[in-house]
Amino acid sequence: MLASRASTATRLARSFATVVDTKASGIKVAAVDNGQPTTAVTFLVKAGSRYEPSPGVAHALKNFAFKSTAKRSTLGTVRESELYGGVLSASLSREYLALTSEFLRGDEAYFTSLLTSIVTTPKFLPHEYTEYVLPVVADESTAASQSPSTLALEAAHALAFRTGLGAPLFAGPHTSVSLESVKAFAKEAFTSGNIAVVGTGIDSARLAELVDKALAEASLPTSAPSTSTPSKYFGGSTRIDSHSGPQTVFIGFGTTTPSAVLSVISAHVAPAPSLKYPAAPRAPASVTAVHLPYSDAVLSGVLVQGPDAQSVKEAAKGVVEKLKKPLSAEELKVAVARAKFGAAAAVEGREGLVEAIGGNVFSGASASIESTLAALDKVDAGAVSKTASELIKSTPTFVVVGDIHTLPYADEVGL
Repeated sequence: MLASRASTATRLARSFATVVDTKASGIKVAAVDNGQPTTAVTFLVKAGSRYEPSPGVAHALKNFAFKSTAKRSTLGTVRESELYGGVLSASLSREYLALTSEFLRGDEAYFTSLLTSIVTTPKFLPHEYTEYVLPVVADESTAASQSPSTLALEAAHALAFRTGLGAPLFAGPHTSVSLESVKAFAKEAFTSGNIAVVGTGIDSARLAELVDKALAEASLPTSAPSTSTPSKYFGGSTRIDSHSGPQTVFIGFGTTTPSAVLSVISAHVAPAPSLKYPAAPRAPASVTAVHLPYSDAVLSGVLVQGPDAQSVKEAAKGVVEKLKKPLSAEELKVAVARAKFGAAAAVEGREGLVEAIGGNVFSGASASIESTLAALDKVDAGAVSKTASELIKSTPTFVVVGDIHTLPYADEVGL
């Protein structure tokens, strides 16, 4: 038992990497190697929707990933990656565009070179934009419009922050995005000040060496990092009529002063089930915690979904009652433990680790799971009570998606 705990502590201590600068290119690199047989390299680009010049441009740029470059055609990129057994993927958040390659250990030179070519010599061919990019953008936008949870979170960000973090992740059905606007956005984003490299299953020094070598062939323009208007929380309420999926309510609050207390409150008002298959019948409505930290703000709340408006209303009222009620000593202990488990479990996977490291890479700051857990341990009942009181007094972000004639209004759930 003691040996097992010691091993876990060592593994957690290694979970976050120290940020280093590449010698030649100046790009920040962070990597952690826990001895796994596979490696992943992610190029994080400050090209999220908060930085886009007009709606939909970042979404289109994301879908231009792994298309033709000066070094390889789209087909060549796919076929060569298949020969190595690698997996390529691109994802978009409100702050970052992430270009990722996952592969067997030992193939890092090829895949680092491939990712580098995506940001240094993209061709942005018109026929690829028309035949490959725009159809995928339309499909993803349609899928998002048919998902009540996605609709709720998109509307919540727009209400909470309006601009910047409030910009939509998806191009709208009537949004026109030109190829020239995508190329102009890429030219601004694909610079040394806007890109950081994160790796798992590889040493930081080795990754920095490979990045420098790849950029020696095709360098990136040098410029200051992209900036956007500092976030400001507003809040508000909206109702979206939808006839697909479960009845949905989002209750949230935002702040520009992130703290560990918000994670504890989130774990208290919407705890994950302790039993995967509970003996008692499940409640008709589900309550899911939503805690979304950004570089200068946090949106935290709950997503309530159920088969009918009444069950959603009752569950939402229960969430607000828990938020208003002071925590007992036992409830605080449980909430802190849940928040600590969630933070530790998140960095065990590659996506969670990259997300945790990503925010620190650009600033050059080091982070560790120990510092995160220590901050949660310091949360006391007074801090929770004060923060909860401030949230209740502020303007909530309240979104309903579904039958807007029967779903509750904010005052009907106690807000």
